[in-house]
Amino acid sequence: MQKPEISIIISTYNSEDWLEKVMWSYEAQSFKNFEMVIADDGSKQPTFDLIEKMKSLVSYPIIHVWHEDNGFQKSQILNKAILACNADYILMSDGDCMARADYVQVHIDKREAGYFLSGGYFMLPMEISKLITKDDILSQRCFNVKWLKTHGLKSSFKNNKLTAKGFKSQFLNTITPTNASWNGHNASGWKKDIVAVNGFDERMQYGGQDRELGERLFNFGIKSKQIRYSAVCLHLDHPRGYKTKDSIDKNLKIRAYTKSNKVSKTPYGIEKLVE
Repeated sequence: MQKPEISIIISTYNSEDWLEKVMWSYEAQSFKNFEMVIADDGSKQPTFDLIEKMKSLVSYPIIHVWHEDNGFQKSQILNKAILACNADYILMSDGDCMARADYVQVHIDKREAGYFLSGGYFMLPMEISKLITKDDILSQRCFNVKWLKTHGLKSSFKNNKLTAKGFKSQFLNTITPTNASWNGHNASGWKKDIVAVNGFDERMQYGGQDRELGERLFNFGIKSKQIRYSAVCLHLDHPRGYKTKDSIDKNLKIRAYTKSNKVSKTPYGIEKLVE
């Protein structure tokens, strides 16, 4: 089998309805030479059934990386998924983020040695998230602002994320005050760089574990490029029961240590450097 040019890691946990929509969005990609690696943080049988069904319906190869449910352990399953990637370049997103047809192509076109790419997302309200169908995705009408407005989307400056093209998108990428951080829903980088910093810190549960990876990449000498107005994904709404103050506080302390001590390689990552 041909080696994929890019591996796309999609994280998921017991969210088959959203994951199915996301998987159809990758079937609509203009760039085809990719594999999908699903980083599954302990989902039950319905997710297995969906993935088996989709393997026969989509044109791209799917690798399902799973471990037993042990609470929110996204960092652990992402590290296992990184090792399962066959491409030299890795794009990471989530099982609630549908990719516009040019999404993977943008990451391919903008990649550069010594850099990672930082994208954002466009948040959809729950009502629109639910009503989007496979046909809406494959036809790409769900990425059209006019179509979204007919289903209740409000006018906002953020709508520029969906409409900006060419010079306008480059201009908005340049002037945005948002930092070009590693965002787990829309970021890509070279596998060798991610492995060099030892992937994700597995002490970290919900809250900024993706940013901390990016901060170590910076300490390692990797720069970032902003592509939030170029690489478009729609974020499907959902509750976040795994978000806790303790988890966020703990992660903020780890990130502060990473910054102040210029840590580039976590001892709690892909390779376990501590007992």
